[in-house]
Amino acid sequence: MNRRPLTVGIIANPASGRDVRRLTANAGLFSSTDKVSVIQRLLAAFGATGITQVLMPTDMTGIAAAVQKNSRSRQAREQHWPALEFLDLTLRQSVEDTRQAARWMAERGVSLIAVLGGDGTHKAVAAEVGDIPLLTLSTGTNNAFPELREATSAGLAGGLYASGRVPAEIALRRNKRLLVREPSRGLCEVALVDVAVSPLAFVGARAISRASDLAEVFVTFAEPQSIGISALCGLWLPVTRQEAHGAWMRLDPQSPEALLVPLAPGLLQGCGVLEAGYLPADVPQALCLSAGTLALDGEREIEFNPHDRPTVTLDAGGPLSIDVNAVLEHAARQRLLAIDRHHRQHPVNLQSEDTLENKNVDTPDH
Repeated sequence: MNRRPLTVGIIANPASGRDVRRLTANAGLFSSTDKVSVIQRLLAAFGATGITQVLMPTDMTGIAAAVQKNSRSRQAREQHWPALEFLDLTLRQSVEDTRQAARWMAERGVSLIAVLGGDGTHKAVAAEVGDIPLLTLSTGTNNAFPELREATSAGLAGGLYASGRVPAEIALRRNKRLLVREPSRGLCEVALVDVAVSPLAFVGARAISRASDLAEVFVTFAEPQSIGISALCGLWLPVTRQEAHGAWMRLDPQSPEALLVPLAPGLLQGCGVLEAGYLPADVPQALCLSAGTLALDGEREIEFNPHDRPTVTLDAGGPLSIDVNAVLEHAARQRLLAIDRHHRQHPVNLQSEDTLENKNVDTPDH
């Protein structure tokens, strides 16, 4: 399939940043208006780096409609936004909308997909697009996989890669993942950040936000500044995204050692730490419980009983993502964003435009 090097996709999860963990803590919500603003900053950066077309799905919260309306504004013309094309989805108001949009973009051969959401949104997109790189933007509740950064800088990095000005060996990072397998059920599921083992017998409300719901945790990486389940290891046994290993932790409320952990924004809980260690790659790990549920990237998805034998395995076959820092460092060293006097944004040309505008302003007669 021929790829269109100057075509990129944007997928914004309308529901991200609004789940029960934010409502039960003191976290703010990430509104549709906020997401429109993020998308518009991306479009400005994409336009500045030569991206000619952006694909987006429609939605029922007005995100796509607002972006489409604003694309006809003076600001959009001055910033040379790329042309927009919208996929009119049959909306189900579920994660299938995200997956369908991702499949459509993969079929169209986009150079990258900018994803606005949390860990679950990024996992859903990654499952459908193979090695198409993700430009990760944090707008969800569980936000360990997408790094928190300003959309303009992220868009510049994505645009510089997609336009071929930064080589893949510098721009792209291969992420780790966790594989959850249960051979007798033919089960193989993926987590990008963490798998939590819970004694709760049923999936129920899905989200995990209480320390008492946790018996064991496996993580691909664990940063000290993380929020959520991966913060358990991040504040006890940190692991970077680049290291080949992950980490694991077993928990028990009766343990003599305990750790204060931000399990959700604004929600700090004490967790009893029984033991912890590094998680080697490609070695299946049995679980510490014989029955319960497994939460993948923060949400309970799999129930298991004493007849099952699920395992968790760390491997290096996760999705590709744009390494924003590496791209912008390369751009700085190579002066990729340097412009000459013919560029529309050169200060000389901006002064000329200001002078022309001032001449066209009517002044009152005295």
